[in-house]
Amino acid sequence: MNLFTILDMAASGFGDRQALGRRGDGPTYADLRRQAAAGGAWLAGQGAGRDGAGRPVVFVGQSGHAFASAFFACNWADVPFVPLNYRLAAEQLEGLIDRTGDPVVVAEPAYAATVAGPGRTVLTTEEWLAAVCGPGTGAAAPGGDAVAEPVRPALHLFTSGTTAEPKAAILGHDNLSAYILGSVDFGAAGEEEAALVSVPPYHIAGVANLLSNVFAGRRIVYLAAFDPASWLEVVRTEGITQAMVVPTMLARITEALAGASSAGVPTLRSISYGGARMPVPVLERALQLFSGTGFVNAYGLTETSSSIAVLGPDDHRRALAGDDPVARDRLGSVGRVLPGIEVQVRGPDGSVLGPGDHGEIWVRGEQVSGRYAGLDSPCDPDGWFPTRDAGWVDADGYLFVEGRADDTIIRGGENIAPAEIEEVLLRHPAVVDAAVVGLPDEEWGQRIGAMVVLRPADGGAPAAEDIAAWSRAHLRTSKAAEVVVVRDALPRTDTGKLLRRQVLADLLEVIG
Repeated sequence: MNLFTILDMAASGFGDRQALGRRGDGPTYADLRRQAAAGGAWLAGQGAGRDGAGRPVVFVGQSGHAFASAFFACNWADVPFVPLNYRLAAEQLEGLIDRTGDPVVVAEPAYAATVAGPGRTVLTTEEWLAAVCGPGTGAAAPGGDAVAEPVRPALHLFTSGTTAEPKAAILGHDNLSAYILGSVDFGAAGEEEAALVSVPPYHIAGVANLLSNVFAGRRIVYLAAFDPASWLEVVRTEGITQAMVVPTMLARITEALAGASSAGVPTLRSISYGGARMPVPVLERALQLFSGTGFVNAYGLTETSSSIAVLGPDDHRRALAGDDPVARDRLGSVGRVLPGIEVQVRGPDGSVLGPGDHGEIWVRGEQVSGRYAGLDSPCDPDGWFPTRDAGWVDADGYLFVEGRADDTIIRGGENIAPAEIEEVLLRHPAVVDAAVVGLPDEEWGQRIGAMVVLRPADGGAPAAEDIAAWSRAHLRTSKAAEVVVVRDALPRTDTGKLLRRQVLADLLEVIG
């Protein structure tokens, strides 16, 4: 199934529902289908790119009406959609656009001049919407289905490139539709339901949320610039029923809600979180504050077309009850894998490990792409994809992710997961964020270094040595933090991923 079919089904099933925007201020599903088909017809007339196929569309902007219509227009025209990080420097954007071929560029006005190049087709988002939403555009939209082949690339997403040149992960119509059909029921949302999305379009969660909410039939409200006060205000005024956040967002929301004179988000039924590891202390506070809301932890990667494992609301409730230690421990897991997904944990020699054994997580399934533009696939001959995440699976199939395999600290021959130490630091009442790395040590190979962010306090914040003493009191000596520095914020991407190598560079500078 190609992805335009998802919008086609929505327009046929509940075409008069509002699809996007604040109440009464956005297109219906029928409108969005017509606009995307008109945009697709326009793109189909733009000729071939460098590879002889249709010209891809590079999108440089925030999530919203233009993003949704351009994405589905690409599906109709059978050309790849390539959203880029609008926060990148002009030189970086230029390099990524050049690697895309001969694209049509749709950019927000603030970035249009930055991405304009000799002979390049550039439309502002306003020009794009005028072209597909204006009078007479309906005549350009054929009544038939989209023409895209399911195996054709639908989406190119560039990796963050924090340690190397960004790679363009290629996701096909088959990969993304397998994810949607395996995790969402068509038309499952009630007419009053609305989803608040705070992630950008160049992240897999941004695309997955668009597809899943369209397939379910929800109105999608985008929050372009996140801050906790704005997030809470939109939830209340727009009657938001579902929301997706990254862990750093949830931490800030819980801080704001805990300090508010009145809570009150009565419409919010579900919060899904993912994109980075969620510290258990942050999650426990959120579960207490949002007592009437169901929580869902979703784990996935760009290359797996979003989520491959989910920890559902019932698992969260059982953990919060506190009378079952196994259920409590599973709050630190990412749940069970979705239908159609297989998971293996492999040792350093490639052998498949059993329940409880720690190693590297490998996955296989129809939604797993494992393809990159211009590069060989890292999948093995049997189609297994190496996530490069370390973890383990318990006896009941719950998957525990410990972080990137190459972030593991090796001290005196012992493998130490930074997440274990970070959880302890975050239980200190003054610590709101923490990152742990391995520092060089002549005797033990590595020692533990930590960077923390402290909660403002009227009586003064604790010193770094107080935090180190806390870790010594709650961890055995080999895992206690020997070097602790305090910073105003940790280096993270705008989707919440910790830039651990920047933490390491900072700590190495501190210790000389």
